[in-house]
Amino acid sequence: MILVTAIFAGQDVVSRHLAEHYNVMSVVMIRYWAFAIFVVLLAAARPGGLRAAVRSRRPGLQIFRSVLLVAEICITVISFVLLGLIGTHAIFAVFPLLVAALAGPVLGEPVGWRRKLAIGIGLVGVLVILRPGFQVFSPMALVPLVAAFMFALYSLQTRMVARWDSAETSFFYTGVAGAVAISLVAPFWWTPLRGWADWGWMGLLCFTSILGHFILIKVYEVAEAGTVQPFAYFQLVFVTIMAVTWLGERPDVWTVAGAALILAAGLYTVLREGRLGRMGSARA
Repeated sequence: MILVTAIFAGQDVVSRHLAEHYNVMSVVMIRYWAFAIFVVLLAAARPGGLRAAVRSRRPGLQIFRSVLLVAEICITVISFVLLGLIGTHAIFAVFPLLVAALAGPVLGEPVGWRRKLAIGIGLVGVLVILRPGFQVFSPMALVPLVAAFMFALYSLQTRMVARWDSAETSFFYTGVAGAVAISLVAPFWWTPLRGWADWGWMGLLCFTSILGHFILIKVYEVAEAGTVQPFAYFQLVFVTIMAVTWLGERPDVWTVAGAALILAAGLYTVLREGRLGRMGSARA
């Protein structure tokens, strides 16, 4: 899981580099084409083939969550350019808390006082980073917060559709439906790549996307999601190292302090959900 976060952090660095020179949707579309090919080949190699992967009891929900994800990715990459990698990831790290907050109204899951307290602490961390009311505040800082909300909603919909469909079906729709959706829109803002160097960066972006998801699948084959999920926060660590080393970003003390609050609250929420899940399994 730590290796996955390192790969995805490198993917974000490449995404920012390309998005600074080309339209974001063009970059995301090519990346999704590679991802869709990987998903189709993976589904074809499994028992039941493509027919089993396509079969869904909630195709409308599958398509909606897939479109929501590709839109969230576009917004996140835009945020990389506007705020930098560190600022974006520091705010985006609030999404597990948003998942916990929305689990009640969306899924009907109870939210205890401990998780409510963690959610409150995480939101304080966001305010520390954004610092509303101060001259340094920029409305652009709300962009990663919107992306985090969209990803939290996507995560809840993924959890919801798991009641009816297999993980393989959800993964198939994520890649294929997402690729179709972005391909219907991105050509209107198409910016062709210039030179072999940028094609090389694009190839690296597609490769890291496929490799990261492939290893992530292997992770979930040998470990429970609740066990490895806390390690996902290593992505912020790797992003910070890469952004400081390669991009020259320098986070201020408020960003570091706010990110620390968000990470502490998020880790507590993830660990507690895993503990409650194990207790529920034991009772069953």
